[in-house]
Amino acid sequence: MLLMKDILNELFEYTSLSREQSKEILTNLAQGRYNTSEMAAFLTVYLMRSITVHELAGFRDAMLNLCVPINMEEYDVMDLCGTGGDGKDTFNISTLASFIVAGAGQMVAKHGNNGVSSICGSSNLLQHLGYRFTNEEDKLKKVLEASNICFLHAPLFHPAMKNVAPVRKELGVKTFFNMLGPMVNPTFLKKQIVGVFSLELVRLYGYLYQQSDADYIILHSLDGYDEISLTGNFKMTGPNDDAIISPSELGLDQVNADELKGGNTVEESARIFMGILNGKGNSAQNQVAIANAGVALYCSKKADTIEDGVAMAKESLESKRALQCLTTFIETSQKN
Repeated sequence: MLLMKDILNELFEYTSLSREQSKEILTNLAQGRYNTSEMAAFLTVYLMRSITVHELAGFRDAMLNLCVPINMEEYDVMDLCGTGGDGKDTFNISTLASFIVAGAGQMVAKHGNNGVSSICGSSNLLQHLGYRFTNEEDKLKKVLEASNICFLHAPLFHPAMKNVAPVRKELGVKTFFNMLGPMVNPTFLKKQIVGVFSLELVRLYGYLYQQSDADYIILHSLDGYDEISLTGNFKMTGPNDDAIISPSELGLDQVNADELKGGNTVEESARIFMGILNGKGNSAQNQVAIANAGVALYCSKKADTIEDGVAMAKESLESKRALQCLTTFIETSQKN
C-alpha cells in the first residue's frame, strides 16, 4: 500500500502522481486505509497545487469503479451538474435548470450532494422539498418515467466516500471531490452539461471528455461562476463548440450578481427555488435558469441551436411544465 507520508512528500516536491497511483490512493481513502489526519492533509495539498489531468483521471477511475451503477441506457438521460466551489452563493441554478429541461421533454438523471462549501446543495434542497432518496433502480425508473427526472444522491451511489465525507465537511472548503462530482454520475450517461469554477478545469475536463463518446458541453463564466451566470461572458466548450459567448448572443440580458444570490438557510433557498418555478422569480433568476437549460437542450440535441433551446426552456418554465415535473417527481418518490 502507498504510505501517505511518502505520497505527501512527493506532492510537496511538486511531483505529480500517475493515473494508477491516483486510482490506488483514492481507493485507499475510500476504504478507510488512511486516518483522518492523513486524509485532511492529502485533500489540503490540492488547495495549494494544481491537479494534473492524469491525477483527475485516476481519481475518477476509482470513484466509478467503487460506485453503485444504475442502468438507464434505455432512457437516454442527461445530467446538468456543476463542480460547485465557485464561492458565489447563487440560488440552485443547475437543479432548477434540470427541471426546466425535464419539462421541455429531455429526461434527466441529476447527480448531486449536500452542500460542502455552500449552504444548500441540490440534495439539501430536494430533501427539504420532500423528495425521498433511493439507490434502487426500479424506484428511480418509476420517478423518471413519471416526471422525466430522477435524482441520484451521491452518498447512496458512492458509499465508499462515507469515510471522506466527515473530513470534507470539517474542512468546509472545496476539494478535488468538487472537481470529480460531475464526472462520476453512476448511470454512466452519454449527455452532459458540466459547469466548472476555473479556466484550468475547462482545459482538464475538455481533455478527459474528448476521450469519451459523450455529447457534452463544459461551461465557465469568465468572472468565476461554474455555470452561465449572465453577469458577463462565458466560455462554452464541447465536441462541436469552443466559444466565448455574451448574454446578448443568447437574446438575454446581462444581470447583476446580487440578483442571483441564494438563501442563507436551506428553507430560504427552497423559497427562492419554488418562487421561480411558480412564476414569481425576478428577471435575472428566470433568465439565468433559462440560459443554462437552453444550452442543455442544445447539447442533448432536443434543440438545433442554442437560441431554439433557450426558447424551449422559456416555454417550459412559463407554462409551469417545469413545476409540474417537480411536483410529480416528489409525489412519485414518496409513493415508492
